[in-house]
Amino acid sequence: MVKARVDVFRRDLEELAQRMGMRGELSGIIERLTALHLEGAAKINHSAMELVVAGYLIRRGYEVVEVEHRLSDLLVCDVYGVRGVSSIVVEVETGFTPPSNALDPTGYIRARIASKIARYSHYAGKMSIAVPPFYAPLIPRTLLKPPRERTREELGRLKSFLDRYYKHPPISMEELSYARLHTIMIVDVDHAGVEELDPQRYYEALAEIVEAYSNRFHHP
Repeated sequence: MVKARVDVFRRDLEELAQRMGMRGELSGIIERLTALHLEGAAKINHSAMELVVAGYLIRRGYEVVEVEHRLSDLLVCDVYGVRGVSSIVVEVETGFTPPSNALDPTGYIRARIASKIARYSHYAGKMSIAVPPFYAPLIPRTLLKPPRERTREELGRLKSFLDRYYKHPPISMEELSYARLHTIMIVDVDHAGVEELDPQRYYEALAEIVEAYSNRFHHP
């Protein structure tokens, strides 16, 4: 039973890598994700997105690309890449909320994404959030501003909000002050592709999409 499940997991990732024309380049990533799946630590939806992001980084010239990369004793990022002297951390977000947060899913998601930006962005020169085309991440407006434009008041409000979800350890004001989200990656698993946008352009494009669909289904 377990072997059959793992075989299906591996087959799906190999098919996805083949779709990208990168089965050889991504073989090590597939092995890593399959081993994690065997341990119960990797789900296919999330792993498929990690694989597409890994392929995207390899094609963009990153010499080192790893999934489930340990940044510290407490933090493991989804995808990590190194290109020359530059590095990138990518966190995959699908919008999943655990049953324990069934009554506050919006707050939970908003806090989780903000906490990742605050904590992970200090470990690389570039920080990205990767999402599927059908999910819009709830990123606090404060973190979309350049660090120099954030006021102590708004940072304090954000910290008070995050303290409700993260206490051991809490997220510090310093982490929030200097956190930076550089891009949002739209990961299209169906076509094994990635479109990378700066956050401002992403939300502008999202508004255009929402407006287009609103007009399509509008009835006077």
